[in-house]
Amino acid sequence: MLSRLKTITAGMLLAGTMLAQAGPAQAETTMKVVMHSDVKILDPIWTTAYIVRNHGYMIYDTLFSMDEKGEIKPQMVDTYTESPDKLTYKFTLRDGLLWHDGKPVTSEDCIASIKRWSAKDPVGQKLMTFVDAITADDAKSFTVKLKSPTGLLIFGLGKPSSNVPFMMPKRVAETDPNTQISEFIGSGPFVLKQDEWKPGDKIVYTKFKDYKPRAEPASGLAGGKVAKIDRIEWLAVTDQQQAVNALLAGEIDMIEQPAFDLIPLLKDDSNIKLWNYNPLGLQYTMRFNHTQPPFDNPKVRQAVTYALNQKDFLEATVGNPEYYQVCKAMFVCGSPLASEKGMDGLLESNFKKSQELLKEAGYDGKPVVLLHSTDLQSLTNLGPVAKQLLEKGGFKVDMQSSDWQTVVSRRVRKDPIDKGGWNLMQTSWVSADILNPVMAGFFNASCDKAAFGWPCDAEMEKLRDDFAREPDPAKQKAIAEAVQMRWREVVTHVHLGQYNVPIATRKNITGILTAPAPVFWNVEKK
Repeated sequence: MLSRLKTITAGMLLAGTMLAQAGPAQAETTMKVVMHSDVKILDPIWTTAYIVRNHGYMIYDTLFSMDEKGEIKPQMVDTYTESPDKLTYKFTLRDGLLWHDGKPVTSEDCIASIKRWSAKDPVGQKLMTFVDAITADDAKSFTVKLKSPTGLLIFGLGKPSSNVPFMMPKRVAETDPNTQISEFIGSGPFVLKQDEWKPGDKIVYTKFKDYKPRAEPASGLAGGKVAKIDRIEWLAVTDQQQAVNALLAGEIDMIEQPAFDLIPLLKDDSNIKLWNYNPLGLQYTMRFNHTQPPFDNPKVRQAVTYALNQKDFLEATVGNPEYYQVCKAMFVCGSPLASEKGMDGLLESNFKKSQELLKEAGYDGKPVVLLHSTDLQSLTNLGPVAKQLLEKGGFKVDMQSSDWQTVVSRRVRKDPIDKGGWNLMQTSWVSADILNPVMAGFFNASCDKAAFGWPCDAEMEKLRDDFAREPDPAKQKAIAEAVQMRWREVVTHVHLGQYNVPIATRKNITGILTAPAPVFWNVEKK
């Protein structure tokens, strides 16, 4: 018995010594976040919805990325070369890139991902008109051969926002781009905990321990993607007051887009920090379904540009001029291509002019279906304002309300109105998505290949081609103004004002990056 007691005591002493040497266990850090929307779709190529883009940045990586200065930098790519004639580019991937299932990232994976992305994205579609071939040289290197020079290749592969050219395993990337993927394996800094994903409740990500970040510091969407938080939970909370109360009480750590009328409460609390992470902000937009009457008639679309005005939308959604600006420039006020050429008289609620155009167009008074999102604070008030202004301009409006994810699913359908189709919907775009005619997907007028709404105009497409081929910034601006003038005739969409919304966090959250999208690498919870 004494011998056994000595053995047990010695074992306890040994265990104690080992614990002392190991030191205190590192507590797992968890960050609880309320994003601007619930996550119900997980394919960032199938949809342009920003919540799905944000999800994409959690689990996927990109070949190139945009830094804080707006410059495109290598990300998954280690080195690349450009031939003197600018027609051949060779890319070599970094060492140590792994998918979340442990398999290495290969050039074949990247080629398949580029092809799927380019089938959906307006920059990718335009880029592929210049591409002759993309071939794998070996497991880590591939070559892109162009038919003619373009600046779209490197820029496109580092496109910062929807649709982002996220890299996926070849077997996933070979999914038809018009069909949602069913496997969610990335190579990014976080892993999706699919078993904990409960739409309407939460989605969970954990740190990918085998992720190998770049050596340089994080900058914008580029640089070292160092995950400093072990577990991140995005909680589905639609009540903004509830979300703000939870942040003030320390029950959550961050709100991506706090309601503008509640920001003063946050400003007054010393435990809260507001981050202006996206200085150029966003732009509200109305989109037409060009395949369905009456918006298959350009005069009817022109009537909308006279019926609407930006300030009414901005006052209803933002309210505080500190966070918005009336901006008629199609390519964003504050950017190099900003111009108001051709915008005289538009977006000033000239109801008489709108009514005259509708009469000329032969509008029969049939109600137009306006899709109205009810669960996103930033979008909820757009629909009622649009309905009121359009009706004053001579339209009859059937505003159909639903949650945002239903709008996202419905807007991709071309069904006739009497079979669940739509005429108008409203959304917002990050300014980084609309800085030039090729990036701005709503200018894509390539008919069936265009984004939802499907405008069709050969002259607009020629101007976008001209822009893609032109390296001179001064000439690019002239082409952008020509696009704006052509837009006045064909009206692919209508922009409804520019705004900015800060991220709100507890003060112990640090490392929020300045970028077109909210990202969670580099973020710490102290």
